[in-house]
Amino acid sequence: MNGGRLDTRPTVQPEAAPETAPATVAESDENAHVLACPTRWSDVDENGHINNARLVGYIQEGIHDLFYHHARSVQDSLFPAGFLIARHEIDYLEQLHHRPEPLLVRLQVERLGRSSAQVRVDVCREPFTYMTARTVVVARDRTSGRSRKLSQSERRFLSDYLTDSPHLAQTQVKTRPVQPKKTSLPKVPRARSRSGAVPRSRRG
Repeated sequence: MNGGRLDTRPTVQPEAAPETAPATVAESDENAHVLACPTRWSDVDENGHINNARLVGYIQEGIHDLFYHHARSVQDSLFPAGFLIARHEIDYLEQLHHRPEPLLVRLQVERLGRSSAQVRVDVCREPFTYMTARTVVVARDRTSGRSRKLSQSERRFLSDYLTDSPHLAQTQVKTRPVQPKKTSLPKVPRARSRSGAVPRSRRG
């Protein structure tokens, strides 16, 4: 009972080890920004696990913590007009359940553009990774409200979190070589005489 009302949400069971284990957390957090983020009972849906929409919220909390609340970002007044989220690409790897242990939201910069940074976000609880996202964050111009060029200070700040090797290396797609089609010329009917007989060629 909760305040005289019956709570019909399912009882959260201890998180058992799945038959197929999720991806393991990277051994080193070098060049990564890590935010400890607790789950809440209100994050649980009717299926007894953390709702997928709430998982997106963990991504945004990690992005906001790195770009807006980081000590260097505050000290150097980086991103004074904030930032824009241009893209989310999310892989849900395993169901996540509510537990007392906080999640680790792990962020690394995979690519720096003229006005944007592509950030890899792993939502983890040791020793597993439950969701991986790639988010494109764009610096915002205060006057126009649109994207602007990253400052040198912002580029130096984000470069500290660059991965050694990009995770989004473009793969070459192998295709079969195209064979030229054989074309045959249409058969030309042999000339006939007025009588209908096919004239024979004369030998010299």
